[in-house]
Amino acid sequence: MESVPTNQQSSEEMNDDYSLDRVPREKRNMGWLSITNITFGIATAIFYFQMGSVMALQFGAINAIISAVYAIVIAGILGTFIAYLSAKSGMNVNLLSRGGGFGYVGASLTSFIYATNFIMYCALEGLILIAAVHSFFPAIPEWLLIVFFGSIVIPLNWFGIKQLDKLQKWSLPLFFLFLIAAIIMAALTPSTYNGTFWNYMPEGVQVGGTALLLCIGMQHGIMGLTPLLASDYARFLKPKDTKIGIFAIGFIPQIFCFGIMGGLGIWFGVRLGEPNPGVYIVLLLGIWGALFTMLTQVRINITNIYSGSLSLSTFFENIFKFTPGRRFWVVVTGITAMILMLGGIVNHLDTVMTFQGVFLMTWASILVTDAVIVKKLLKIGPLYYEARQQNLYKWNPVGVISLLVASALGTAAALGFMGSFLQSTAAFFAALLAAVITVTLAVATKGKYYIKNENKEVSEEDYIA
Repeated sequence: MESVPTNQQSSEEMNDDYSLDRVPREKRNMGWLSITNITFGIATAIFYFQMGSVMALQFGAINAIISAVYAIVIAGILGTFIAYLSAKSGMNVNLLSRGGGFGYVGASLTSFIYATNFIMYCALEGLILIAAVHSFFPAIPEWLLIVFFGSIVIPLNWFGIKQLDKLQKWSLPLFFLFLIAAIIMAALTPSTYNGTFWNYMPEGVQVGGTALLLCIGMQHGIMGLTPLLASDYARFLKPKDTKIGIFAIGFIPQIFCFGIMGGLGIWFGVRLGEPNPGVYIVLLLGIWGALFTMLTQVRINITNIYSGSLSLSTFFENIFKFTPGRRFWVVVTGITAMILMLGGIVNHLDTVMTFQGVFLMTWASILVTDAVIVKKLLKIGPLYYEARQQNLYKWNPVGVISLLVASALGTAAALGFMGSFLQSTAAFFAALLAAVITVTLAVATKGKYYIKNENKEVSEEDYIA
């Protein structure tokens, strides 16, 4: 049986963020510019500076640039498809997974790992901020800075998506002001490299080959996140904005993440000879650099907290019938991120990002394959998404087996057990493998486990096929 929300939770979830069911069509009232603006919270994270700088200094600027173009194209295509599915159905990826090949308990597997992903990134982004502030105020203990900055994002998430829209909208001009100032100061600083920045190549490194594959491998660690993240916001998109909105939500954040922020990271890294933006932004702008870092990290972390809280809400409702409301999970997400910061999550970054990159790309691949090939082309299963437990099976082998097998083999490949080529392309390999398994299992099971009871209340306008 589907859990019955309490009055308090019902008021919050049904009238605010719809973490446990589809957004009704009359509540999909946000324009594509507002939705795209909210997704800019992640696009303006200086983590992308760091990715660009590290890749350029280790593997050469041109390899870093080629990998950025690859990331924009692949993540943009995935993001556009997932934004379309969310806008049409009114659901985020956690809910889409229930009727998109996983079943309602199977989908909880993705919800939980997705939540840990956002909590981890919240901790990593927070540590960049802590390092920048601590460099100016070394007398303040780091643990106190972690508690302070880890706490302030909790009230900033209290009132849901409308509050996020306002915060991102009003802070974006400040972000661009700081960014322009950093670019000007870097241009006035003598370069450590004499040639044009895109010609920079470390000794013994060539264009293409292993160096390019290693850059692509680094991009895989993050590029599965932004396409999936878009679904938390695209579900509120006005139906009349769907055509332009899905491309804007799908591609604009990717262009900014990997193209502009990543590209500037390449330029900063080569020009200043420093891979860490927490160091060079402060060197360029002084105390204003610390404020710039603070602004970017608060912008990204309110997005991380929001998506993490939605995922935890879905997981605990599915498994434990525990529905205290999204705000409870905002607090849990924030506190858990602080614990990870205090525990030194950054020391395990490589291992964590390897698994997260494979998992996120695999999950996105299954959702898109299920929608485009299984539902639309093969007409297997219902042509709409169902999220209500009483209408679903607990498990659907199509998505669950695809995810487990492809993620396991992809992780093994990423750890080097299948050769150097698959090690660098593990996430892409896992995504392709998941697509093949998804179609194979959907045909083999004839769509039997997609739906238990037909939902006749779903409007035909919400059908994806």
